Amino acid sequence: MHEVDPEYSGLGASVMRREDVNRWRKAERARQIASRLALTPEQRRAYGERIAGHLKDLIGDLEGLVVSAYWPIRGEPDLRPFMETLASAGVQTALPVAIELGRPLVFRLWKKGDRLEKGLWKIPVPADGAEVVPDVVTAPVVGFDRQMYRLGYGGGFFDRTLAALAKRPRVFGVGYSSACLPTIYPQAHDIPMDFIVTERETVGIQAGE
Repeated sequence: MHEVDPEYSGLGASVMRREDVNRWRKAERARQIASRLALTPEQRRAYGERIAGHLKDLIGDLEGLVVSAYWPIRGEPDLRPFMETLASAGVQTALPVAIELGRPLVFRLWKKGDRLEKGLWKIPVPADGAEVVPDVVTAPVVGFDRQMYRLGYGGGFFDRTLAALAKRPRVFGVGYSSACLPTIYPQAHDIPMDFIVTERETVGIQAGE
């Protein structure tokens, strides 16, 4: 079903039952994660460098910004070298921290060499960094569509966080071009990204795409 335009097939998001959407998303997550894990380390490294280049161009002037990336898991694009480059230029860099299920993320300052500890799901998080509100957030995508909706892991952390922040940061979804889908069947709680950045292109309504 992932290869068929949902509107063409008559399975538009407006007529999909919630349980059907959840079932489809679960299957699509498994497919997308398997696809990116099949990439070689060299491919992931090259794609990560291209994505970082696109991000740098999109963000523009970095002076005074706090930029949040993420700790890569399950074959996600690795932006840690990009964070290191930003930190060496004096930019404050941060990582998201999941405090507990059902709550928004917090962001803590972190740069290479700072102490880490294991957070939820044993993902490394800053142990000592001060909590900050980022100006720029990069969110890894499992899948995405050209309306800038992001398919994540299903926990709702990024959507919940964006809804809770008093001031919305600039939000960049980050993933591989192979993760592009006709639709992710967005639900009422889904919040679109400002841009989706892949190794091949930048997708963004603001860019007129």
